[in-house]
Amino acid sequence: MTVRTEPITDASGRPIPVARTWHWGRWLAAVVALAVAAQLAYLIVANPNLDWGKVAEYVFHDRILSGVWVTIEISVLATALGLILGVLVAIMRLAHNPVLSGLATFYIWFFRGTPVLVQLIFWYNLAFLFPELVLKIPFTMIGVKWDTNDVMTGFTSAMLGLGLNLAAYFAETVRAGIQAVDNGQTEAAYALGMTPAKRMRVIVLPQALRIIIPPTGNEFISMLKTTSLVYVVAGHDLMTNASQIYKANNRIMELLIVASLWYMLMTAVATFLQGRLERRFGSEAVRLVRGGGLAARILPKAAA
Repeated sequence: MTVRTEPITDASGRPIPVARTWHWGRWLAAVVALAVAAQLAYLIVANPNLDWGKVAEYVFHDRILSGVWVTIEISVLATALGLILGVLVAIMRLAHNPVLSGLATFYIWFFRGTPVLVQLIFWYNLAFLFPELVLKIPFTMIGVKWDTNDVMTGFTSAMLGLGLNLAAYFAETVRAGIQAVDNGQTEAAYALGMTPAKRMRVIVLPQALRIIIPPTGNEFISMLKTTSLVYVVAGHDLMTNASQIYKANNRIMELLIVASLWYMLMTAVATFLQGRLERRFGSEAVRLVRGGGLAARILPKAAA
């Protein structure tokens, strides 16, 4: 709706000038904030103990670039694992089977209740509990086994620890998305004779995904920065490689700045992609709600 504002006039019809209000408090707050920010920036940039030449030297160093690539790999794989497992846990959480619902509830409580750092160290040291990983047919001697230390490398431990932890949080997002779908959609699916599995796959999940997918961008951005914890298991990520370099040359602050620059760049790219994702699926969600949902489209076809 367009609001038209008419100019204020006097009795003779001439416009009355409107005096501009000066918000002195805002200007004062802005000046103080800029002064503080400028002072902090000057203290860092002009610090004689900080060698910006070393920052420029290491920003495109081979080990730093290798760490950036590993960080992206861990983030993508852990996020994919978390999303897939999170959907399964959410469906189990909403199941009418009390055993499945109870197991899903325990999973969410356990992985949300323990720190990510503890989980990473646990997976990396799994060999202390299970020296060998055995996969065999129950009650037989047929199967295969692996040395746990060969399987649980820093990379694998990071992917499992971060992915399983993300699944617990993402399961709650998926559950909220599923429960946000109107109950009429479910009733219409039952009226068509759909099984619960088909109803979830054809009717509920396609609509819930339009609510679920946009927040996944936040999860991925958070994952990019959470990978910095992987240095405790030597996962060869960005933080691990940067820490190994500064332990050798004692350029701690310079290497931390290099790592921060790369994290900010990756976050900026992910934020841009998240914005496009939210615009795409946000408009789809509005269109879907106004259009009556999937069930409203399927029912006329079924009736015909």
